[in-house]
Amino acid sequence: MLALVRRAASVALVHCRRHVVARFAFICGALVLAGCASRPINPPLDHVDLTKGYRFDTRQSHFMDKDDLVILAFSGGGTRAAAFSYGVLEALRNIEVQGPKGQRFRLLDEVNVITGVSGGSFTALAYGLYGDKLFDSYEQRFLKRDVEGELLSRALNPMHWSALWSKTYGRSEMAAQLYDDILFNGATFADLNRGSGPLIIATATDITTGSRLAFLQSTFDVLCSDLNQVPLSRAAAASSAVPLVLSPVTLNNYGGTCNFMMPPWMSYFANDKTSIRPAERALRHLKDLESYEDGVERPYIHLVDGGLADNLGMRGVLEALEVLEALRAAGVKTPLDSARRIVVFVVNSLSSPKTDWDRSERPPGDLALLLKATGVPIDHFSFEAIELLKDTMTRWRDMQEIRHFPEVANSHDPALLRLTDVPNAEIYAIDVSFAELEDKAEREYLNNLATSFALPSEAVDRLRAAAGTIVLEAPELKRLLHDSGARIVSEPKSASASAPAQAAPAVVTP
Repeated sequence: MLALVRRAASVALVHCRRHVVARFAFICGALVLAGCASRPINPPLDHVDLTKGYRFDTRQSHFMDKDDLVILAFSGGGTRAAAFSYGVLEALRNIEVQGPKGQRFRLLDEVNVITGVSGGSFTALAYGLYGDKLFDSYEQRFLKRDVEGELLSRALNPMHWSALWSKTYGRSEMAAQLYDDILFNGATFADLNRGSGPLIIATATDITTGSRLAFLQSTFDVLCSDLNQVPLSRAAAASSAVPLVLSPVTLNNYGGTCNFMMPPWMSYFANDKTSIRPAERALRHLKDLESYEDGVERPYIHLVDGGLADNLGMRGVLEALEVLEALRAAGVKTPLDSARRIVVFVVNSLSSPKTDWDRSERPPGDLALLLKATGVPIDHFSFEAIELLKDTMTRWRDMQEIRHFPEVANSHDPALLRLTDVPNAEIYAIDVSFAELEDKAEREYLNNLATSFALPSEAVDRLRAAAGTIVLEAPELKRLLHDSGARIVSEPKSASASAPAQAAPAVVTP
């Protein structure tokens, strides 16, 4: 009997050892394969073709109204930003407008461009990819998902450790793979290019120069690279790559190998002493782009969170307006010369959580200081961007009126005529931010939401509902409708926890 027991124990031990060895071999094999992991390489471009690729000029054919340019600028702020931006899309989808000639259309169908930074880039890219189908699944697939927890789980999984130790495959590449699995399904910019939706501009920050890099073919022209083959998940990962928490996303730079030449209109700004030039801010960005032309000197571009350069996604809009104004003064034609109205929804999910630091003699800790030190300048730049847009709006309106004065209209003074020769378009700056909420308690609740990629379902729904309320009550939207002779014929209800907002029959005159 004892011998039988010993034999059974011996057999069991052998099976156990075989199981352990097999499991160990499987893990080792998986780690070896993971060790071979490397980042995706953005491919080179043989030559630049300005009539192809994902760029503003090629997307204009999809714009329904050539008289109006409607831009949505989605800020950063994790899931808070993604949900708030999504609430704006829901509101614009459910607001139906009747034009002066009786035609009916959704405000969402009038959108031409959507810029997205960090958390806002997910909503922008996903809407560009899925269109109206996004409203069926975005909450479950992303907004009400613990994305942060899933990222941490993957980082703690031994299967990913060897890949994370790789010199080229960092934490952001692992994050991009997760974003691809749960949201983008392998889509690239070629998929956006084939669609008929608005132009989507996701932006990141070049950590070397501190300038913003937009995922547009016009930017990748300078890199001599083909944007069409870049995964949307990598753009989202780059735009939200918070330093220290996530690694930079690296692009190959082939600048100088595809016979790229800067646009001819840039020659008007080549001389810094000329009076016909945009603000120095726009010139600085153009010079940053020029630095990519030397792929030998800068063979790699490392990108981090777009919020470091522009947390509102507004810098590009401001620079475009400044260049448009300068080219108008120089007598150079632009694609926006026919625009009568330029409408910008500034969707700002900036929050300002309260602290009790000033109640204690002991200063805040290092981590809290780091977060605050990076957040304060971003917040101030966001405020500045909105005010600059409003300043441009006011200046254009004033100059449009002044140039009709007899003493100006009949003048032969080139300087005076150039000063008043601003574009004919009227600018409408629609501020969609927590500060615009009349409900003080709700405003305080939203202001205290954390910047993370994991929020309670209730928070997501309240963000969506707040966005719809702010859009509907926005004074600048009412002015736009009044000036264009339009009126709202249906408007959204508040978002609920169970389903997106639905249109409610009503007639509202601005």
